[in-house]
Amino acid sequence: MADYLLSVRNLSVRFHTARGAVDAVRSVSWHVDRGETLAILGESGSGKSVSASAIMNLLDIPPAEIVSGEILFGGQDLLKLSREERRRINGKRIAMIFQDPLGHLNPVYPVGWQIAEIMTAHGSKPEDARRRCLELLTRVGIPDVDNALRKYPHQFSGGQRQRLMIAMALALKPDLLIADEPTTALDVTIQAEVLSLLRELQAETGMGLVLITHDLGVVADIADRVVVMNHGEIVEEGSPRDIYHNPKHAYTKKLIAAAPGKGEIPAGEPEADVLLDVRSLSKGYGDFTALKEASFTLRRGQTIAIVGESGSGKSTLARSILRLEPADSGEARWKGRDLLKMPPRELLAARRQMHMIFQDPTQSLNPRMSVYQIISEGWDIHGLMPDRAARRDRVTELLVQVGLSPEHALRYPHQFSGGQRQRIAIARALALEPELIICDEAVSALDVSIQAQVITLLGRLREELGISFLFIAHDLGVVRDFADTVIVMKAGEIVEQGPTLQIFDEPRHPYTQRLLAAALDPDPDVQEGRRQAAATPS
Repeated sequence: MADYLLSVRNLSVRFHTARGAVDAVRSVSWHVDRGETLAILGESGSGKSVSASAIMNLLDIPPAEIVSGEILFGGQDLLKLSREERRRINGKRIAMIFQDPLGHLNPVYPVGWQIAEIMTAHGSKPEDARRRCLELLTRVGIPDVDNALRKYPHQFSGGQRQRLMIAMALALKPDLLIADEPTTALDVTIQAEVLSLLRELQAETGMGLVLITHDLGVVADIADRVVVMNHGEIVEEGSPRDIYHNPKHAYTKKLIAAAPGKGEIPAGEPEADVLLDVRSLSKGYGDFTALKEASFTLRRGQTIAIVGESGSGKSTLARSILRLEPADSGEARWKGRDLLKMPPRELLAARRQMHMIFQDPTQSLNPRMSVYQIISEGWDIHGLMPDRAARRDRVTELLVQVGLSPEHALRYPHQFSGGQRQRIAIARALALEPELIICDEAVSALDVSIQAQVITLLGRLREELGISFLFIAHDLGVVRDFADTVIVMKAGEIVEQGPTLQIFDEPRHPYTQRLLAAALDPDPDVQEGRRQAAATPS
């Protein structure tokens, strides 16, 4: 074990709460070698991120307690080092990419300053730090890097913020990189580029990579070994090929069975009444045009998926329809009435019939409200369900539907993982039983089994209640399984739209073809074939 880059031995972590002790990690042991990628696979709350936080000395002690174990790095037990000794290691020799970029980027400093600070804090000269910043932003796909250095986190899309986090982590070329869901918010083309970048850095530096993920496609593409965690314990480990083709544990089998993109593509589109008719919708910010003449029609019970890279205008389109941002021109007719011209009282009534699930639950959930208050808030706004007992029962029912427990109703958003917070946001959206739900990357942060459960739930609601969906997503496997129609956006424009079967089997636009080619497959054999085909000159 002395030769391993990092070795975790019998690690147990407990959290002391008002409701008693919670054993988040129980006697976990694993290792990663130089130049190796170890994927830690499991659902939200399985202990993946807690293990990583223990390595980086990021656990709040108390309420956390490291009950037992060793974390050996370079012959030293990290758990026995002083804060000053850990500070010399963290960032320089061990770096981490966090799941929630907005929660880890300082909103009051330009991103260039934040990336450079990591380097100057460890002795780099300011001019060298700036040069390295420009190189990093270019490599992770940030456009117009000179101007990007001066921008603030809120001026970037969700996927772009995650790329900034990756640039920060790679700044000092660490020996070990811990990546906690590093590609969750990224579109397929940038995800492929980032994974390729990580492989290049490993080849150049011998860096070890611990990849915490719920995405089987990412595991198939980059992992050398896989550790599967459930309820704080390791239930299975092996190569990606063994785990996918010959899973031994029932939990692993459930994860593999839930992988999206393997079912039949929905055939045809519903012939129902038009619910939403969008015509020539445009939106600009100064000299930048975020949305150009977007037009489409959504029918009752129909699901339209909107796909495209970060910054393509997907979220701007959704927010403009709901008047969360004012459109410059165009129409968005809801049951024949233009939402963009409705007076406030009429707009409030219309909004009861439509709801949006935002990409970042950390932003969209009020940290001062309990889960019960968050889910029931819409009933207060619209004067619904005055009976308190009925409210409690309905909140319990919604929590169970999205894969949470009834006791979670009394907790607060910060007490949940990123995927669990998104489930709370989905439960809130379902509470008012709307006719239209706009999902802005609503399932991207969910593990595969909960993702499959939520998609099944949304599909059932579509069939039983005739709910329509605008489904903004970068996971093409989920789009393939769920959508009737696909809209492809690039640089604010709709470049292609049509039935899901046609888009996936006969894509016409080169950009659509590029998106489909970059999608990851959960089968390691299929993914290896795709990677080799992409590397072979045409």
